Amino acid sequence: MITVNGSQILFEQTDGVTSQCRDRGWSASFVSKRNPLKDTANEDCLAWYRVDDTTAVFAVADGCGGMRGGEQASRLALEALGASIDTNRDRPNRLRAAILDGIEEANESIRALRIGAACTLAVVEYHRGTIRAYHVGDTQVLVMGVRGRIRYQSICHSPVGFAVEAGWLQEEDAMHHEDRHLVSNVVGCDSMRIEIGPSLRLGALDTVVIGSDGLFDNVTIPGVVDRLRKGSLQNAVGSLVDTAIARMHGVDGEPSKPDDISVIAFRPLNLRELSGYEETPDALIKPR
Repeated sequence: MITVNGSQILFEQTDGVTSQCRDRGWSASFVSKRNPLKDTANEDCLAWYRVDDTTAVFAVADGCGGMRGGEQASRLALEALGASIDTNRDRPNRLRAAILDGIEEANESIRALRIGAACTLAVVEYHRGTIRAYHVGDTQVLVMGVRGRIRYQSICHSPVGFAVEAGWLQEEDAMHHEDRHLVSNVVGCDSMRIEIGPSLRLGALDTVVIGSDGLFDNVTIPGVVDRLRKGSLQNAVGSLVDTAIARMHGVDGEPSKPDDISVIAFRPLNLRELSGYEETPDALIKPR
């Protein structure tokens, strides 16, 4: 783990403990583990960057397996993102620009390696109860209410992801699709594009999760929501990752795709105090 200016980049955990961090405006739990069926390095990494006590940026990068330098690509991505955020730390109104600049700089740094390295990336900025997501590839962002209603779900940049979004493929069938591993947009290529999500004001009990495909290829979206929507965040994240890893070992009838896995989940704190927040009942939020 690297810690700089109150921010952390985590490469791998071997102690089995789900980590926690919190500030005045948010509380988070996170974990990054290698594929349990391999001996090579974890190609995932995750990070959180503190801007001030009510503003933070959370990110997960997943190095593309089967290509050289996946681990290096994911590290470069989060280091470039962190450097851009740190440069603009005293200018919070430039946070969105700093994130976009950081991703662009990551793309150039990875391309400069000239070894074919690449990664996928998902980023969420948080400020006083409001979030915005940015992503490249199939690392996903999911926002859920305490009653289990999905408020936001990023679209995977992949043939299977687009087929699900278009209604040509059911999500349950997509979990087992032979092309599930293919992605159509990565950090580290000359055609990279950044998808920017809407500005979304969180409810007091909402949960935001960012996960690599090691999570979402082994646990269904309803399964993720059911585990994370309520209760202790640290226990929920630990249980979710344990379930995904167990399935990587093979459970009859369940999705199973051995892979590195990284998860960040966070919830807002002190919304009324920080932003004059008025709660919107989860049941009234239109589903995706």
